[in-house]
Amino acid sequence: MIRVGIFGGSGYTGQELLRLLIGHSGVTVTAATSRRFAGVPVAEVYPVFSGLTDLVYTDTSPEEMAGLADLIFLALPHGVSMEVAPFFIRAGRKVVDLSADFRIRDAATYEAWYRRHTAVGTIREAVYGLPELYREQIRTSRLVANPGCYPTSIILGLAPVLRSRWIDADSVIADSKSGVSGAGRDPQITSLYCEVAGGFKAYKVGQHRHTPEIEQELSALAGGEMKISFTPHLLPVKRGILSTIYAGLERDVTGEEATALYREFYRDEPFVRICRAGQLPTLSSVVGSNYCDIGVTVDKRTRRIIIVSVIDNLIKGASGQAIQNMNLMCGLKEETGLPAIALFP
Repeated sequence: MIRVGIFGGSGYTGQELLRLLIGHSGVTVTAATSRRFAGVPVAEVYPVFSGLTDLVYTDTSPEEMAGLADLIFLALPHGVSMEVAPFFIRAGRKVVDLSADFRIRDAATYEAWYRRHTAVGTIREAVYGLPELYREQIRTSRLVANPGCYPTSIILGLAPVLRSRWIDADSVIADSKSGVSGAGRDPQITSLYCEVAGGFKAYKVGQHRHTPEIEQELSALAGGEMKISFTPHLLPVKRGILSTIYAGLERDVTGEEATALYREFYRDEPFVRICRAGQLPTLSSVVGSNYCDIGVTVDKRTRRIIIVSVIDNLIKGASGQAIQNMNLMCGLKEETGLPAIALFP
């Protein structure tokens, strides 16, 4: 049995990790840390765990955690993971980091969008944790940088047409909508019920921190530098991301041909499902699961391909993908411990 610890276990991603891991047949959770709730049973902070775990939050040091776990999930704020990840690597532990600290390969780019990086030497250890693109590298990595939620939906949505050179790489527009849980559990006015219910708004237009991560991975797929227009929106729902992506086509294709391209590209992927031609995915088909559902269509009049990609932001966009990466790193079956079907209705 593999021992796992959750460093920063009281936020939504930490809670979702624990929810999935307590039903995982190959691991046991040995510790979940929280300075705020140290000494408090997990089931008191999240009553959903009542009767399911006796785990108590602790203010465990990195040294103590290294003695308790073989693999550590870092569910910490951006800028904090970099302070502890190098220690765990030196201690011979495997790490899946859910922050942005090791996603961006160029330290100067990270610092332009976040803050000064204090573990630049460790960046080269990290593998970007999108299994559909980096599966073999993830298997042998000691440090996996779990992707952001918006990037996951957009990169998976664009990978087939970028690899095949079907689109004008300079024409891409990504219009994404996220549920409120993406803002985290800490209270803030913009995510209060009365501020969100009945509303729908764009935010951080042209300046969202996921932009350099998205452009980094799209550039790798395209074989050259890419920049996109990315606009996130806040949906009045708890969970889920729906990204509508537009791009100019470089060739004449039909919606059926585009669907066939996507089906072939993702034919062996356990967590990517391609809608039939003429059908587009909905959030209700993925919320509560680790799936990314993708639908594609072609607007002949404007010569554009339109891609709709949906995920659960807390699962495929965070904790579920982290467990998918853990399974690969530890030689387990990739689907182990991950929900096989969405919650519906």
